Amino acid sequence: MEIINRRQRMSSVARKIRREQDRTIGLVPTMGALHEGHLSLVREARRMCDIVVVSVFVNPAQFGPSEDFDKYPRDLTKDTALLTDYNVDYIFAPPVEEIYAKGFASYVTVEGLSDQLEGASRPGHFRGVATVVTILLNTIRPDFAFFGQKDAQQALIIRRLVKDLAFDTEIVILPTVREDSGLAISSRNLYLTSEEQTAAGVIHEALKRAKAAYKEGERSGGRLEILVRSTIELEPRARVDYVNVIDADTLEHLDRLDDRPILIAIAVYVGKTRLIDNTILNKAKKKDASV
Repeated sequence: MEIINRRQRMSSVARKIRREQDRTIGLVPTMGALHEGHLSLVREARRMCDIVVVSVFVNPAQFGPSEDFDKYPRDLTKDTALLTDYNVDYIFAPPVEEIYAKGFASYVTVEGLSDQLEGASRPGHFRGVATVVTILLNTIRPDFAFFGQKDAQQALIIRRLVKDLAFDTEIVILPTVREDSGLAISSRNLYLTSEEQTAAGVIHEALKRAKAAYKEGERSGGRLEILVRSTIELEPRARVDYVNVIDADTLEHLDRLDDRPILIAIAVYVGKTRLIDNTILNKAKKKDASV
């Protein structure tokens, strides 16, 4: 396994793999602080691709001025040790100035999809995500790139980005990996105290209750939102940021539910830590089985 810090070197290595070795490349983009959710992506990349590249880059462009960029967990040594066990070929771990050189002024915005949910709560977040993903895809030119369903809006935006800008990369979305409590695994879970870890289980419980209500015939998006919100509000350590029942492909808010794929997306503060999660109704009806 080789650790690469420079864009030019990463681009050169990837070009040689594609042109001279004719092997497929899988990219797993991460911000480090690797956990089982990331490792599930790495395992699938290893299964599908000849060469696996994991990028480790805490992207400043997707953090707001009052967010946790400075304290976001960073431990490349630990991440490298984890990835050694998964037969990863390359770790691309550039410094900030290698991605955003002095005078950097070009950003990518996916309009419409970026303005809602996380985009409304975190202005500029998805501009930062779309920009760094564009840079990674241009640098590595992977055949496949792997993302998790926990960040459902991000996955939708990246798919739109790849389609609109004609990247020759297939985006693979894998299911959310959860703790035994049902809490979606996230690097930000490290911020939670043991009591908050327990309290955060209410997030998945609320989603399960909404899914059960839908299966039992509830077709009002508003009532499902109320059910989710009221369940979370029973936990004194939790505070709802948003609950939305929306079209899983367009993010259109839905009052009356039908047979289309429906996303229930939520963001919740547990203590001072902001966590997101989601579930999809009518998942089997989606044309793309990878979502």
